[in-house]
Parts: sequence; structure tokens; C-alpha cells
Amino acid sequence: MKVSIIIPCYNEKATIREIVSRVKASPIEDEKEIIIVDDASTDGTREILNQMENEGIRVVYQGQNQGKGAALRAGFERATGDITLIQDADLEYNPNEYPKLLAPIKSGDADVVYGSRFVGSGAHRVVYYWHSLGNKFLTLLSNMFTNINLTDMETCYKVFRTPIIKEILPRLKSDRFGFEPEVTARLAKKHVRIYEVGISYHGRTYEEGKKIGWWDGAKAIFSIVYFNITK
Repeated sequence: MKVSIIIPCYNEKATIREIVSRVKASPIEDEKEIIIVDDASTDGTREILNQMENEGIRVVYQGQNQGKGAALRAGFERATGDITLIQDADLEYNPNEYPKLLAPIKSGDADVVYGSRFVGSGAHRVVYYWHSLGNKFLTLLSNMFTNINLTDMETCYKVFRTPIIKEILPRLKSDRFGFEPEVTARLAKKHVRIYEVGISYHGRTYEEGKKIGWWDGAKAIFSIVYFNITK
């Protein structure tokens, strides 16, 4: 199989080389297609990516900063693999866990897999209580609308059979972090087979570059309601 790994990236010069190295070294036998979408970085990330284009990496440069959702759509458009996987450009999520994320799709059991930070026995860095509580609340609210029993709707690790994400791509509208509740709502409406697997999580602090904040959480509530009640 061929796996398209989409990496949305904004101002990640401190981690972008390391995460690409880890993705390349991830223990899967499948062909890897790595697509980085730079969301108009201003910290020198683009200069690093220019150098990496000669290393077998496809790079898409957004003309202006639009947000994670917009970057993911640009990546999905270019994916040519059998399976498409989202990987953040920081070091919070471990590419060594690709095999268990891909397994339910490869076995024919799942169309989509979410990597949950709240189930399983993987290592978890202890960081922000209110972030954890907020994630659980947003997942609960999303589940109430979608009638599916996810434990971690906001996770980065979402893996799709590529035809599934290509089919809903024209309907995806969220430019920022509203992508997470929107794609979940779209998938639930299609009644696709969604599985969860437990993953480790090495969260970073704001001093280390974390970007999501309380305002994104407030907008996520709107996105949950809006995308579940509209067609």
C-alpha cells in the first residue's frame, strides 16, 4: 500500500526536520508519500522546507496564513496514496505508532481511524488540566450530535481510506481548528466505520510553541453545532 502523510506546518522551524526524520523512520513497510503544507510561516520554516524539497518531500506553500483546516485541504487534494494520515509538525505525536493506526484499515475493518490520547497505556506528558478537560467536553458535545462514542475527537491522528476523505473534501469548509469537529460530523453522516486506537502523547507548552487557545475551543463549540445541524 501507499500512505500519504499530510503535515500542516506553521512556524515550526525548531521541529520540522526532526518530525520528517521520524516520519521517514516510522516502522511501516508501505510506500510513504510525505506532503508538507506550509501555512505562510514567517520564522524561517520556509527556508528549511526549500532545502528539504530535494529530499523526496513534496511541499505546498500557502500564499497567506489560513489555518490548519485550509492546509489540510490543500494536502488532501494532492494525496495519491491508498491511505491518508494526518501528522502534526510538532513532536507531540509519535510516528512509531503508525502500524497500529493503519492496522484496522489494512485488515478491512475500518474506513477511518482516530488515535485517542485518552485510552490505552502509552506514555502521556502531564501538561494542562484545562486543555484536557476542554478536549473531553468538546468530544462529549460532538458525540451527542453525531451519536458516535469517540473518546478524543480533537486528536491530530486521523487516518482515512483516501477515497473517503476525497469524497467529503469538497464539503470541508473550516480553515482553522474547526476542521476536527467538522470532519467528524461529515464522517458520522456518511456512516463510515470509525475505529479508535490508544496512542501516546507528548504535549508541549505554550513556551515550546503550542498554538491552540481558549478562543479556538469556543469556535469549536460553534463548529460542532453548525456542522451537525446543516447538510
